[in-house]
Amino acid sequence: MQVPPSMDSNAGQVCKLNKSLYGLRQANRQRYERLFSFLILQGYARSNVDDSLFLRRTKNSMTIALVYVDDIILARNDVVEIEKLTHLLNETFKIKNLGDLTYFLGLEVARNKTRIHLCQRKYVLDLLEDAGMMNCAPAITPMDHKLVADIGGILLDPSSYRRLIGKLIYLTNTRLDINHALQHLS
Repeated sequence: MQVPPSMDSNAGQVCKLNKSLYGLRQANRQRYERLFSFLILQGYARSNVDDSLFLRRTKNSMTIALVYVDDIILARNDVVEIEKLTHLLNETFKIKNLGDLTYFLGLEVARNKTRIHLCQRKYVLDLLEDAGMMNCAPAITPMDHKLVADIGGILLDPSSYRRLIGKLIYLTNTRLDINHALQHLS
């Protein structure tokens, strides 16, 4: 952006944006505030435990809207209500409907008539690739070895280890069996 010619750039003044611009730090917040206002007008209430989760309850059902940056997941047992909300969102925001949920934030979603199956296979493969362990041998149990404090040296840069632990913590969404081992590692 260029400062208007009538404004002296050395005067310590700033420009106030009346409309958020894509790519600016505040753009995501502005988008969220606009979506929040829209959902409140449609009868949704923000969850007390998660600011990105919106709920709308009726006598017989509940609609759930989960917002992540510029993605929205809609869930309800009534397809007509979802289509109505999708139509309203499209009129207001010009959205793109990507259809049924298949992949979101490292979670692969598969559905049939009786259940929903969550899997993080691609997430694990990416994690192994990043850690340089694609050729490692699997263990029968998540914690096959006993940890000993005096074996190994101090890490010069512990940030990569912390990042790996964070990724493994996210993996516990679908792999509860690694919780105990992960607790010891972290």
